[in-house]
Amino acid sequence: MDAAADAVAAAVAGLRDRMRGEALLPGDEGFAAGCAGFQTAYRHRPGVLVRPADAEDVVSAVAFAAAHDLPVAVQATGHGLAAATDGSMLISTAALTGVTIDQAARTARIGAGTTFADVIDAAARYGLAPLNGSAPGVGAVGYVLGGGLGLLAREFGYAADRVASIDVVTADARLRRVTADDDPELFWALRGAGANFGVVTGMEIDLVPVSRLYGGELVFDLARTPGLLASYLRWTEDLPETLTSSVSLLDYPDLPMFPAGLRGRHVGHVRIAYTGDSRTGAELVAPLRALGPRVSDTVAEMPYTECGDIYHDPPTPHAYEGDNLLVRSFGPEQADVVTELAGPAAGLPCVVDVRHLGGALGRAPEPANAVGHRSARYLLRVLMPLMGAAPGEVRAVQEKVLGVLAAESVGGRFQSLVYGGLADGPPPAPDEDFWEPADHRRLAGLKARFDPANLFRFNRNIRPAE
Repeated sequence: MDAAADAVAAAVAGLRDRMRGEALLPGDEGFAAGCAGFQTAYRHRPGVLVRPADAEDVVSAVAFAAAHDLPVAVQATGHGLAAATDGSMLISTAALTGVTIDQAARTARIGAGTTFADVIDAAARYGLAPLNGSAPGVGAVGYVLGGGLGLLAREFGYAADRVASIDVVTADARLRRVTADDDPELFWALRGAGANFGVVTGMEIDLVPVSRLYGGELVFDLARTPGLLASYLRWTEDLPETLTSSVSLLDYPDLPMFPAGLRGRHVGHVRIAYTGDSRTGAELVAPLRALGPRVSDTVAEMPYTECGDIYHDPPTPHAYEGDNLLVRSFGPEQADVVTELAGPAAGLPCVVDVRHLGGALGRAPEPANAVGHRSARYLLRVLMPLMGAAPGEVRAVQEKVLGVLAAESVGGRFQSLVYGGLADGPPPAPDEDFWEPADHRRLAGLKARFDPANLFRFNRNIRPAE
């Protein structure tokens, strides 16, 4: 340990005295567990781990980090992207939980460590629902800050479109409650690029009047329905905004960890979430059911509290790499090429996930936010588990699949659905890829105003404008 690290370690004792929560050093009990995340391919290696008990602890931690020139990473449930490196501070907001529902206003006030599962359950008592994603175990606040492309997105827009207020500790160690009226510029930036501007301790989000769905998944064996992706894309051309869907293709390895009915098969999963009545839902889904025999079909009436059953996202931490592309069009010939490249020919397990966009996603909210590229009609995601493969091999497959639609790109990626790590892995995409050019310039100017030293840099980092 060098002299600077020695000085920081000695000063941590003083930080502990000012906190209700914990400040831990490498080797302390609980340090390793507190640094663990859902992404196991890339590990946090901070010099200091802070586990705040309240917002005032976060203020103390940020002040300490700024005084000792420690860049700051933030983690709640561990589904985030970045890996804190040596000489940094990791602030884990996992203990800042809590949900308070305002039925009349249709809002929920949530703590930074709250998962969507808790929000879903609390809101359901009032016939309401949050704009959560496919995995209820994901932290709600981090998801919203990155944009949030959810189960009801075509009807209600991005999760970041429906935020009432945000509590954030900025780089000057000031706790602010940010709204469209009090600080419209920071409010604009936090909704879509929030990790760059501070540690969010809580927020108030809008809820929507949804208590049930016609939803589930149709699973097809691609050996019997080889044109599934092309058929799905044609089906999406004329759908109501009340139906949000996606399709995932996966060549399942013949391994015991996978369901017996899927092992060794190249399979397509079509996921459905429709808020209209079941009879109309069945009529809308009928063309998909007519494509051929299904391995399984769970699309039916369900309470919104069971929405996690639509995708069955893996609940346990694992190692993976991912990337995505927002595109303006996606034709049947391209669909066939993508299906072939990501199938058994890839030589590695590869998940291709296509999200149908449009509807409310294509309209700017009021007030506006930093989520851009709203002209995109589809999101193409390529996600690959690291099962004995090197990151370079995985990246080569991803680039080949995404390259099929490179000419259709609207010029960006979607922040919340980029899964690759930012340390010890392949070079990340430039931060400019995630925002429209004018928005990126605006964000860089705000970064210079609120975080000129780039204290919050372990994220999809926007460098301060000079």
